[in-house]
Amino acid sequence: MILSGKQIRLGRHITQHKLDEQFQPAGVDLSVQSVWAFDEAGHIDLDNRKRKIPGSRPLAFAPDGTIHLGPGAYKIVFNETVSIPADCAAMARSRSSILRMGASVQTALWDPGYTGRSEALLVVSNSHGLTLHADARVAQLVFIRLEKADGGVYGGRYQGENMKD
Repeated sequence: MILSGKQIRLGRHITQHKLDEQFQPAGVDLSVQSVWAFDEAGHIDLDNRKRKIPGSRPLAFAPDGTIHLGPGAYKIVFNETVSIPADCAAMARSRSSILRMGASVQTALWDPGYTGRSEALLVVSNSHGLTLHADARVAQLVFIRLEKADGGVYGGRYQGENMKD
């Protein structure tokens, strides 16, 4: 079962950034806090012993609150802090407006028990690029109630990520 935006808000599973309009009938919109350019290659393996997250650097928004991104892949950090209940998982999808502009947001699954300010991948495919405004809503997070929660919750490396700002 997918939780409604009202259920998400009442359950306090997300810290709203600015707008009541972020809560949708079947989820909640996530907005961009920061954009980062990758500086090096990453490494991934079977058991994460050789995992290396690539270095990245923040890109600055112009004084008018915009940033123009050329074609490519960028790391984004969301404004909102998410707390996934133990009986749910969550998935995010690109908002239709950003897809219509030739860009997409790619994410992993949010596991039961995860709390943090998540990161995602913004892929700009439009050959003319994309002008992104600060706090733009780019993805919709959907909470899915598990048929049977086994009590296991996320305890990995990214628990509590990006919570210091």
